[in-house]
Amino acid sequence: MTNLAPASPAEARHPYSPVRSTEAGLVYISGQLGIVDGKVVDGGIVHETRQALANVRSKLASAGLELRHLVKITVYLASMDDRNAMDAIYQETLPEPLPARTCIAVAELPYKARVEFDAIAARD
Repeated sequence: MTNLAPASPAEARHPYSPVRSTEAGLVYISGQLGIVDGKVVDGGIVHETRQALANVRSKLASAGLELRHLVKITVYLASMDDRNAMDAIYQETLPEPLPARTCIAVAELPYKARVEFDAIAARD
């Protein structure tokens, strides 16, 4: 049996939880791409960053949380050349105090995306 990757995000059925809460009050958000209506948004890193953060916000809301609850974010970039543009959207979107963060370049992201975020939030 061959394990072929889905052709589009709309077809994806991955073996993980998009959001996972712990009894200790931590909420883990699996990687969020700049996807809407089953495809990566057009317009490059700025639009993808906005949409990926909107998707993080949506996952937080499903757990009864807001962006202010974020304590840690990992940013995955397809190219470090996109870092400044991503940072601009990141800073205008996230409230102070900003969460701790790691930002790394990766060889490739799913569906040719430019940016992906995963996050950890804490309940008050």
